[in-house]
Amino acid sequence: MEWTPDARELADLELLLSGAFEPLTGFLGHDDLHAVHEQGTLADGTPWPAPVTLHLPADVSPGDEVTLLDPEGLPLAALTVSAHGPDGLTSGPVKGLGAPEHGPFARLRRTPAEVRAELGGRPTLAVTMRGPLDDLSEIVATAKELDAVIMLLPLSYGEPGPAVVRAALRAKEKLPEDTIVVSVPLAPRDEPEIDLELREHVATAYGATEHLAGPDPVHIPGPPHRRGLLVFFTGLSGSGKSTIARGLRDALLELGTRTVTYLDGDVVRHLLSKGLTFSKTDRDLNIRRIGFVAAEAARHGGLAICAPIAPYAATREEVREMVESVGADFLLVHVATPLEECERRDRKGLYAKARAGLIPEFTGISDPYEEPDDADLVIDTTHISIDTAVSQVLGALKSGGWVR
Repeated sequence: MEWTPDARELADLELLLSGAFEPLTGFLGHDDLHAVHEQGTLADGTPWPAPVTLHLPADVSPGDEVTLLDPEGLPLAALTVSAHGPDGLTSGPVKGLGAPEHGPFARLRRTPAEVRAELGGRPTLAVTMRGPLDDLSEIVATAKELDAVIMLLPLSYGEPGPAVVRAALRAKEKLPEDTIVVSVPLAPRDEPEIDLELREHVATAYGATEHLAGPDPVHIPGPPHRRGLLVFFTGLSGSGKSTIARGLRDALLELGTRTVTYLDGDVVRHLLSKGLTFSKTDRDLNIRRIGFVAAEAARHGGLAICAPIAPYAATREEVREMVESVGADFLLVHVATPLEECERRDRKGLYAKARAGLIPEFTGISDPYEEPDDADLVIDTTHISIDTAVSQVLGALKSGGWVR
């Protein structure tokens, strides 16, 4: 089978293939992850600081070979599956099939072996960076004391990546002439201590004899009314979510203070998701596509609105992560109208068809709806008008500062 990993998994894959994660030769499974969390080693006792994981679909079995693709469909590596858990966590060694396609500053992406060959064994001070270096005095003094070459390693993962590399190049102009810059797509880990250990490990792989971690950037977000936002409605068919979403769109257009992108469900199905079925896999893919487009709108400061059923918590969380990863906000509105009321309305006759077995995997009847426990706003339209419901959502946007 073929599979495209997510952005974090692709970054880890690149570092596995380049040798930056030696002695790792592939993704970790449950036993190794348990050992990493408990004692900072792999299951065989080899020191290792951090999780390096991959999740694949349920129809994967040990012994399978999976071709891992980049987002444009080019093969990057072959994974031989060693183990595959019910949660999708998949372990196994990887073998490179092609060089990854790099974006900005591709010339600065080099393998550890190439960099070590250039250094030729000279003492090297590596500085890993996730933001600008405002004070270079400690770096210069430490390098002088060690008689070391300075190597700046901007950690170029994700949206801030190009800015971090630009900061490294600006710093290089003020440092000794033999300072080198190498772009490393190392994704951050949630725990600062683990992130630091992994940064040190990667720095050593690139030939560092000493390591300094640059300060984390101080991010002061702009005011909410200038930030991108996705208002994501979820609820059963017939709950009223689409009608509320359209009402919210109209109210925002009347105010005229935000650029609004409305992702209508029928339009999405006919264009963006044409050809998809209503199987669980295709429904998840439909939500991911909606999330991607909404995140792109929010990335540039727009306010996006969508109202899919989105029955699965994990997929809703994926969309939240897409949006927040571009520096935008995510507001989850659960239109919690009970099944009985939705079925009573049944304007399109869908519930009747589902009860008769004519529609398989119908949410609420033959397929589950996972009610969100992280909704920012919960609305039951059983006993309120649509105008009242729209006013509640608009009130939440105003109180949150997204709309003035």
